[in-house]
Amino acid sequence: MPSFHWLPQALLPKRRKLPLFGAALAVVLTAGHAPASAKELTKVNFVEAVHNLGYINLYVGMHAGIFEKNGLKLNVSAAGGDTQAFAAVLGKSAPFAIGDATMVQMSREAGGPGIVVGTVVQRAHYFGVSKTLPILTSPKQFKGLTVVTSPDPNTNFSVTKKLLLDNGLKPQVDTKILQVNPGTEIAAMLAGRADMAVAYQPGVSQAESQGAKIVFDFAKYVGPFCNTGIMVLPEYAKAHPDIVLALVKSFEEAGRLVYSDPSYAKKVAREEFPDLPGDVADKAIEAEIKYKIPAQTVVTQKDEWDNLMAMQKFLGNVKYAIPMDKVVDNSFANKAVKEAVDIKAPK
Repeated sequence: MPSFHWLPQALLPKRRKLPLFGAALAVVLTAGHAPASAKELTKVNFVEAVHNLGYINLYVGMHAGIFEKNGLKLNVSAAGGDTQAFAAVLGKSAPFAIGDATMVQMSREAGGPGIVVGTVVQRAHYFGVSKTLPILTSPKQFKGLTVVTSPDPNTNFSVTKKLLLDNGLKPQVDTKILQVNPGTEIAAMLAGRADMAVAYQPGVSQAESQGAKIVFDFAKYVGPFCNTGIMVLPEYAKAHPDIVLALVKSFEEAGRLVYSDPSYAKKVAREEFPDLPGDVADKAIEAEIKYKIPAQTVVTQKDEWDNLMAMQKFLGNVKYAIPMDKVVDNSFANKAVKEAVDIKAPK
């Protein structure tokens, strides 16, 4: 496997406790354990870039038993960023990860492996949040501000940098971008280190409960956007097609449930983030659904991918020399759409 200068050395993400499923499962998949029945669940190590409500489809799928219905038992851990999540796949400590799908394009262009088999977040799930600024109607109003994001190449940094450049603003000259650890953007803004945080839920709603407000909507500005993809090695997908299909199908069914039953999504959000006030979690889910941020279908749409690649090419992170159909394998997602059923929330 070729080395990648943009990947961290530590491949193993920290584990998190799953509120409804007891102790973490550490068994890695082996051949011959395809999903069969509820009594023969395939145990899958699964990595999320960060634990946030943009990934509500994942959490609803877990809490509603959708993954188990499709024969899978997920052991989910949060990696702490997009590069770390994909590093877990490259290092084979987990067969699947969700995060910025640009990581796969970068890998492929560097001669490495990786494919995207589905979309989990279909909009830029970031909001500009501030305690001091008025509503911003144009990115040109970012001039003179300090904006806090996760570090490059995390998606909220990339989206912010492109937005500035598209509007004639030079990063660190006209607008300062302060880079902090993922998930700490809100805290930096509230501490007065920045005028605005580019952050995701539930931090946004939590900040609103402390007197901040949404002053800029990145989801609307960017439009359709493959913000988060399901990443896997092609060799794994070839060896375990039934497992990949079961996982992708579960995301398809979970996404449908999120949109058909927002009240259940709110219940799941409260359980996944027990330290949040209930009304904050509810408001976060309302915003997620209002702005259509969770993927309504797991199939990666061409306009979503083209917008992601256009941004990353503009920033110089990728050349987009390898076309979408060589990096995104929608065969599992297309089959999942045909096989998926509408799930009702458990009582």
